[in-house]
Amino acid sequence: MRVVHVPATLCVDEPGKRGAFFVSANDVVPLSRRERQIMDILFRLERASVADVRGELPQAPSYSAVRTMLGRLEEKGHVTHEQDGARYLYRAAIDAASARESALERMVRTFFEGSPGKTVAALLDRSAGDLGEDELSELADLIERMRRERT
Repeated sequence: MRVVHVPATLCVDEPGKRGAFFVSANDVVPLSRRERQIMDILFRLERASVADVRGELPQAPSYSAVRTMLGRLEEKGHVTHEQDGARYLYRAAIDAASARESALERMVRTFFEGSPGKTVAALLDRSAGDLGEDELSELADLIERMRRERT
């Protein structure tokens, strides 16, 4: 199993399974690569028409294909729409912060035995060379603040 982080979402690709899973506040639902791209666009833009989404997609499919994908995402419960004159404006059904929180909770439970400490250790092991002094100081301050709050 391979975990792939994309802005505002967590997708889990499983070998031998088609597509990936988008972790929402409610459930884990299979999404295609295009659907994940659309969700990222909606999280970034907050509301968007079919034309807006199409304009942001790499190697964009036809207008009607994007409209169909948005309709499928709405059926799956990931997207809602509102009418704005003659067009629909689409938005993610949950905000990006809720999606991130839910994805992180599921990832900690699934891959790190529910341990935030093991999760942080894995992230630090993986990116130790990428952290600057400012980030290391922020982490040290956060740990110290948490220690003080426990006592």
